[in-house]
Amino acid sequence: MNHPFLIGQYGHFDYSKYYRDYRADFHGIEACLFQDLQDINNLVKESCSNSFRIGIHFPLRAGVSRLRDALFLSKEDTIRKEAYAIAEQELAYIHSLMQPEYVLFHYPKPVILDEHADWTSWRFDDSLEYVYEKEYSFEDFNRYSDELFEWLARKGMEYGFMPVLEFDALNKYVYEQNDLQELLEQYSSIKLCLDTARLYIQDRIDPNFHASAVLEQYAKYTAAIHLSNVQIAHDGSLMHSRMPVLPDQLPSSGWAPVEHYLRTVFKQNREVRIMFEHRSDKVTDEQLEQCYRWVAQIMEEIKS
Repeated sequence: MNHPFLIGQYGHFDYSKYYRDYRADFHGIEACLFQDLQDINNLVKESCSNSFRIGIHFPLRAGVSRLRDALFLSKEDTIRKEAYAIAEQELAYIHSLMQPEYVLFHYPKPVILDEHADWTSWRFDDSLEYVYEKEYSFEDFNRYSDELFEWLARKGMEYGFMPVLEFDALNKYVYEQNDLQELLEQYSSIKLCLDTARLYIQDRIDPNFHASAVLEQYAKYTAAIHLSNVQIAHDGSLMHSRMPVLPDQLPSSGWAPVEHYLRTVFKQNREVRIMFEHRSDKVTDEQLEQCYRWVAQIMEEIKS
C-alpha cells in the first residue's frame, strides 16, 4: 500500500537521511535551500529512478534572497515587488529542471502579530518578517492577499504546479474572519499546509489563538501537514523540538496533542499528505518505524 508520506531534504540532498528515512511506498520528498546544482541533480535523478514526487519549499536554492521567505504581503512597495520578482525567477529556474507537484510559500509574510501574545520564543531571522497588528490593517491584509492569490493561481497554471501556502503565525484576520476562506474557495487550485509544531507553540503563547479551531476551520483546504512534535514545560520553556511523533508523547507531559490534530484534519480531508518535518536523528530506527506505523494507523482508522 502506498502511503501519502514525504520526507524533507534541507540544505542538500542527504543520502544518509534518504536511505534511512525514505520508504519505497512513500509519496515523495520536499526540498528547500539546496546549496548547489549537484544536490538538485541528485534529487531529480532519484525521483526519476524511484518514481517519487517532488515538492518545493520555497526557495529551492539557497542564496537567492536575503531572507528565505518571500514577503508578499509587505506594505513596502519595493520589498513586495522584489519578493514577486525573486519568486518569478526561482519558479522559472525550477521549471527548467523539474516538474514539482507543489511549491510552498509561508503565509502570511510578514507575519502579523497580536500584541497580546509573548513572541519572544518565536523565531524570526529579521525584523522585516513581522509587523504588529496595530500597524497593519485588515484592508491591507485583504488587498495584498488578493494580489498574491491571483498571481499564484496564474503561475501554478503557467508552470504546472500546485501552489501551497504554509501557515506561519496567525492573527485574527485569519481565524476570526472568512475572507481567506473565500479566497481559497475562489482560487481552488491553491491549498494550505499546516505545521503541527507551530500550531501548538502559538496555542501555548497566544491567548487568542486556538489550534483546534484553526484546524477545524481550514482542514478541507489543506494539502499537506508538516508533522513533528514539540514539548513545552509548564513555565513555557521549550524542552524538545522537531521530534518524530510517537504515541507515548502525552499532552499531559507538555507534548502537542498530535493525534487530535491529525484526526481533526483527516475527518474532513482524506487527501492530505504528511511531510515528516522532524529530526529523525533524535530517535532510533525502531522509533522512526513506530512513528510511520502510528501515523498510518491513525489515517487508516479514519478511512475505515
